[in-house]
Amino acid sequence: MIPYARNVALVRAKLAQLRPTQFSVGYAEVELKAAEWKKLKKKQRQQVLESHVFPAVLGPGRAYFIVDHHHLGIALIEQGLKEVWVTKLDDMSWLDPATFWRTMEFRAWTHPYDHRGRRRDYADMPRKLTRMQNDPYRSLAGLVRLAGGYAKDTAPFSEFLWADFYRPRVSARLIAGEQDRATRMGVKLAQSTEARYLPGWIGKPALP
Repeated sequence: MIPYARNVALVRAKLAQLRPTQFSVGYAEVELKAAEWKKLKKKQRQQVLESHVFPAVLGPGRAYFIVDHHHLGIALIEQGLKEVWVTKLDDMSWLDPATFWRTMEFRAWTHPYDHRGRRRDYADMPRKLTRMQNDPYRSLAGLVRLAGGYAKDTAPFSEFLWADFYRPRVSARLIAGEQDRATRMGVKLAQSTEARYLPGWIGKPALP
């Protein structure tokens, strides 16, 4: 159970109307999820949708603000899907926007930092998943994790911490132009002692 979840309920919602709770995603991960979706048969797609329910909070305007699966949501929209299952974690639709966002941040249900790692005002939060920014360093963080550079961690927004770690260390041009090379560099950096403060750090493997 996600901390602070109350009166949890399962509902159907239109993908295009789901509201983000973060400014950016890594489009490399969106592309991977879209490619995986294309390979699935009808029954397998249904199983994916049933196992990847979107956790969300009912907020101002009675809109659903999702707190996870932003990458999957964008991938599914791009593949033409219209509706998904949503787990309503809480109903905070009666709160004014300022109080709503402060409460969301207190519960670690939002990440108010843009694609350059800068703190932003909640009024600037994208109103649609398809309007989210592409953060190449969030892409790199996801690719490094998939390559085994660090372990998946339950800490909220842990991959954004890794993205911030890479910003001053890896060129955005390298990520865009030589993804494999950037990933190898990212794995090496992830195993260094410089990264030991980050969630999921596994250190450098011992030599045989």
